[in-house]
Amino acid sequence: MAGKTTMNFGEAVRIATGSLWAHKLRSVLTLLGVVIGVMSVIAVVSIVNGLNRYVAEKVFNLGADVFLVSRGPIIITNIDDYQETQKRRKIRLDDYEWVRDNCRSCGAVGASTDKQGVQVKYGTDYLSNVHVLGWTAEMPRLYSLDLVEGRHVSEADVSHATPVCAVGHDIAEKLLAGTDPIGKEIRVDTIDCEVIGVGKKLGSVMGMSRDAWLLLPITTFQKAYSSDDSIRVWAKSSKGASGIDDAMDEVRLILRGKRHVAYRDPDDFAIETNGSFLSLWSSISGAFFGVTIVIASISLIVGGIVIMNIMLVSVTERTREIGLRKSLGARRFDIQLQFLIESATIAAIGGAWGVVLGILLAKFVTLTTSLPSSVQLWSVVMGLIVATSVGLFFGVYPASKAARMDPVVALRSE
Repeated sequence: MAGKTTMNFGEAVRIATGSLWAHKLRSVLTLLGVVIGVMSVIAVVSIVNGLNRYVAEKVFNLGADVFLVSRGPIIITNIDDYQETQKRRKIRLDDYEWVRDNCRSCGAVGASTDKQGVQVKYGTDYLSNVHVLGWTAEMPRLYSLDLVEGRHVSEADVSHATPVCAVGHDIAEKLLAGTDPIGKEIRVDTIDCEVIGVGKKLGSVMGMSRDAWLLLPITTFQKAYSSDDSIRVWAKSSKGASGIDDAMDEVRLILRGKRHVAYRDPDDFAIETNGSFLSLWSSISGAFFGVTIVIASISLIVGGIVIMNIMLVSVTERTREIGLRKSLGARRFDIQLQFLIESATIAAIGGAWGVVLGILLAKFVTLTTSLPSSVQLWSVVMGLIVATSVGLFFGVYPASKAARMDPVVALRSE
């Protein structure tokens, strides 16, 4: 019995693949829906997973023991929240200093501010759309922005608003190429600053460079732009990730007391961790993934219907074969199993092509747009299982029709 089952299975697979090869155009059209559905899922899963890892490691690269305090949430998704945030009091340097001097659960406390779209010049050359940062001396302990040479700003630089700066790889490469950047004087909008450090190359994401940045002491930044803008306070738990909740609670109490927030009133500032950003990003990427799954499901359903139609045609074309097999002793179950295996094989071949094309599409997108991608084994296995399941589901009716066929009537057919 085991040998007969194996033979039937192999024969059914051979018949299915032979039919596909004999009718190449029909086969391509038959598999198209399944291929598109599986390809979409594989490509999107790979890109979304790559983005999730990139966002976690490179974009929101706060440590598990670091949190931010700002006027409002860094990412605001509706106009009401934005308007409410704008009514709050700004966070000033004296708020940062108060937290720094009074937080006993904090291992380090820093402050930052920034401005986008700044022009940086050296001689007659210039670079636009530079991201200018204002930092306190503690920030390198709180945010990973590595230098390949030179140094970050110091306490003395911050205290005296010294016109010094560290620059990103783009500035060093495009404005200071062929020279030693350290000690050169460049112009940032209305001020001149001496280069004291050069950043490690970070690369780009979604076509946007992450190396077009310039770092000033926060006091120098405020002198050049405005001291009225709200800043962000960064804090690091002295007990690691396990103590971050205690540190956040202490900072909340310190700031509420400093800013005279009434007991029953909500905080007039926001405290966020890496988890806050990643949770929001996950909800956004999850919604995008959900939409793609719906579209892919439609493609799979269409592909399944096409497979069912082709299998019905196959049943009609092979009526005499079915009658002959039944007259020689084949049971209804044997006929039904044969056609189910054939439909599942057709769908599985489409799924395999979809997996290959999905991986290639994800890699192509990565090469052309810098969107990171990461192919997951579970998505490949799931794509093949779903494709095969579609073939089985939509092959049930044609298989049942073939199994119910009267052998006498089948043998009389032309």
